[in-house]
Amino acid sequence: MNESSLMTNLAGIELANPVLLASGTAGYGLELDGLLDMSRLGGLILKSVTIEPWAGNAEPRIWETTGGMLNSIGLENIGVEALIEDVLPRISEIGVPLMASIAGDTVRAFARLASRLESTGALAAVEVNVSCPNVERGGIQFGVDPNATAAVTTSVRENCTMPVFVKLSAAASDLPGIADAASRAGASGLSLINTVPGMAIDPVSRSPRLGNVTGGLSGPAIKPIALKAVYDCFRATGLPIIGGGGIYDAGDVIEFLLAGATAVSIGTATFQDPARATKIVEELPDAVTAAGATTTAELVGRLRTPRNASKGKR
Repeated sequence: MNESSLMTNLAGIELANPVLLASGTAGYGLELDGLLDMSRLGGLILKSVTIEPWAGNAEPRIWETTGGMLNSIGLENIGVEALIEDVLPRISEIGVPLMASIAGDTVRAFARLASRLESTGALAAVEVNVSCPNVERGGIQFGVDPNATAAVTTSVRENCTMPVFVKLSAAASDLPGIADAASRAGASGLSLINTVPGMAIDPVSRSPRLGNVTGGLSGPAIKPIALKAVYDCFRATGLPIIGGGGIYDAGDVIEFLLAGATAVSIGTATFQDPARATKIVEELPDAVTAAGATTTAELVGRLRTPRNASKGKR
């Protein structure tokens, strides 16, 4: 099987393969120059951007845990104008679809970001980060409330024509309900999942390991949570889903596809091996064959469940 079998249509976006770099874990992409061939990826989701530059949280910001990593970056970023002027012209040269990730503390902020980024013509889609667990304002309060999620989604949808992917966290008590609200408000797809709220403590100093006390857990520890989130939200909405959370190899990718993801995002694994995403692309054709398929598209949502399993909308 050759790599043409990996061609993926993600809400109208043609990808060479379903493997993306997750937002925030590769910066603006430029930071990984020379460490991997990003032109071999399906695409790149850029670091979340806000209207004005954002300083982020107090240090320390990262702590390694069993089976994962806690981060409390706090959406540090250069602001949308610097992104447009300094980053997009250079990162566009890679030649893969780019997706901007936007974050704000008001519905109007999301709308402004969508409109400004739409005007560049350099992006394939926008990811709406309504569920970041490590910022004091905005973020997670949008992503745990269906009305707030719908309001943000509507505002973004009304201000850009690009596909809109709403990024959600499994921290929501009714994640399929939140996903359905995003779908009804015009989301083109979903991005699942954001990091899971968590913390770590130094028993000697009795202090938190992170400067912001709490942060977001990522890595292999959250993979079972992420798979269930993708499965539940695919059944609830049928929307295209970018699945992510603990993916390290092609076998993990197959699991997410079967659960309902159309594409996947590689995040924490990049910290362990910057070229991990391209290695996954190389592994994927054989993994697809082993799963009894000829293309990745054949596997999307094809999980074989027991007859007595509870049923959703799909």
